[in-house]
Amino acid sequence: MKARLVLVPVLIALLLAPAAAGAAVKLPAPEKIVLRNGITVYHLRNTDVPIISLRMLVREAGTAYEPADREGAAGLTAELLLKGTAAMDADAIAEALDFMGASFDVSAADEYLQVGAQSLSEHFPRLMKIAADCLAGPVFKPEEFAKARSRAIDGIKAIKDDPGRAVRFYAQKAYFGAHPMGHLSIGTETSLGRMTVEDIRNFYGSRVRPERVVAAVVGDIEKGKLAALLESTLGRWKASGPAAPRAGLPPLPSPKGKRLLLVDKPDATQAYFVMGAPGYPMGDKVTADATVMNTLFGGRFTSWMVTELRIKRGLTYNARSGFQSWAEGGVFNASSYTQNSKIGEMLDIEYGLLLKARQEGFSAEEVTSARNYLLGQFPPTLETDGSRAAAYARLAFYKLGFDYYDKYMTAIGKVSAAEAKAAAAALLPQKAYVLVVVGKAADIRPLLAKFGSWQEKKITDPGF
Repeated sequence: MKARLVLVPVLIALLLAPAAAGAAVKLPAPEKIVLRNGITVYHLRNTDVPIISLRMLVREAGTAYEPADREGAAGLTAELLLKGTAAMDADAIAEALDFMGASFDVSAADEYLQVGAQSLSEHFPRLMKIAADCLAGPVFKPEEFAKARSRAIDGIKAIKDDPGRAVRFYAQKAYFGAHPMGHLSIGTETSLGRMTVEDIRNFYGSRVRPERVVAAVVGDIEKGKLAALLESTLGRWKASGPAAPRAGLPPLPSPKGKRLLLVDKPDATQAYFVMGAPGYPMGDKVTADATVMNTLFGGRFTSWMVTELRIKRGLTYNARSGFQSWAEGGVFNASSYTQNSKIGEMLDIEYGLLLKARQEGFSAEEVTSARNYLLGQFPPTLETDGSRAAAYARLAFYKLGFDYYDKYMTAIGKVSAAEAKAAAAALLPQKAYVLVVVGKAADIRPLLAKFGSWQEKKITDPGF
């Protein structure tokens, strides 16, 4: 069966999986292969099982690099890459993958397009031929484009019927505004409505290019055989048009004061909130301190947020917080949900927890518990070929070094209570943040008034 690849958007999430407490995280150093067309591939041979996995990132081909009025172009491009080449239509591609029991998927992240492929070793040459044909020679049939766009528009309608999903898209838009990181992977009704198949062809031609690829292959294949196979497949990929200029993203926006947004969903029985504030870039020196701090605040089941909001008060089934990081910066998010009538109480508690963490910090016992928890979570993703390939590709993309995990876990083991408190004081929302609530405005508006002046939107309005 074809499996959909899901790559975790935050590198630190790869560090959460069971192992012996205190175990170092050592990722074996891969070998490097550079194809004639500029594709860089990192390779690790693993003969434990007869499986080979490929992970690939295409720089500057993610949602943040779409034209401002064509949100959703990266996502549609990714989907349509699997919908037909000169040699195979969409059904033929799907049938070939199913026959091999292989997976092949392309999806759009913020900073890059990501590709995943995996099969038994005996089928890997055939899988790479199909993958290379899809990446190098998509035909972007108008009828496939029309179907994909229609599905995307219907998907937005479905999301708006689910406030728990919708609140995150509203929060992304409210936080980033017109910044490219505010581009939604799903697009909007307006941007999708104006999009044409030519927009997809232009995005592909200018952005999805071999010289911008970093990839990794892990599995049961030796380096010389892999190099020859890659050169005969991906190595034949040539850019189809002029490249978009190489350019970094603008600095991430930072909230000036607090921004409060209420999204009215008249039939909602529960209210959902997301609070966002500035975080830190991928690989920043505060990462270990912030991870320990967040583990205690809202990053695990025994966190402060879960204890206060779920266990003690029974206000919700789920509450969480976390950091998302990119090359140029990051964001802290805290979120939960409750009955409309309890949203004021929930936010009072949340503000109180934020104040306590910033001013009082955490006990030495709590910090030790968080350190042990993290040190005992050797990532299961790093135990599979696919997860190691994903790790190599991301470490190379962010130039963190293949010893990153070892250094990170060493730093985790040294975080003190004072350092966790300092991270809370520096990173948890205080005066500058974005807070978005989705719920029945008629019921929750009076309960939210004490927190400040709210901008309001209707969930039926176009966009997010």
